[in-house]
Amino acid sequence: MKLKVATTVNGRKHEHEVEPRLLLVHHLRDNLGLTGTHVGCDTSQCGACTILVDGQAVKSCTMFAVQAEGRNLTTIEGMAKDGELHPIQQAFWDEHGLQCGYCTPGFIMAAAYLLSTNPNPTDDEIRKGLEGNLCRCTGYVNIVKAVKSAAQTMSSAPAKKTTVTAAGGN
Repeated sequence: MKLKVATTVNGRKHEHEVEPRLLLVHHLRDNLGLTGTHVGCDTSQCGACTILVDGQAVKSCTMFAVQAEGRNLTTIEGMAKDGELHPIQQAFWDEHGLQCGYCTPGFIMAAAYLLSTNPNPTDDEIRKGLEGNLCRCTGYVNIVKAVKSAAQTMSSAPAKKTTVTAAGGN
């Protein structure tokens, strides 16, 4: 028996019929085609499947798709706007906070939640905020640097945008 699930994902409304046991990560990847949310371990240990559910960081392999009924979901595909990387994505690029990139979407989503609750975290607070995410390629030094850089950019973003607009852009 399938159940109807209506969600808003990255600002777009979706409605699908799904098996009650379908995990949210598989719904996102297989039904919605949002393959940036990765399945890394199937045991909720790695964080590669982290998304935002109503603004909260959630490992989408720990939630059934039917539990997302009526919820607002944000995946890595919803971070960039108008062709511009989100400041967190840009910081991961600039600070070399990735290598193979498999875990990166989960780290970015966890960082987005962290920075929404603590816009100016210390290095220790960043490490604590990301402790549910694992990277098998990098040391965590550049990931922490990337989150720190994103925090600085995001806290000064409105002033920069106003200045660039007033100057006619670069």
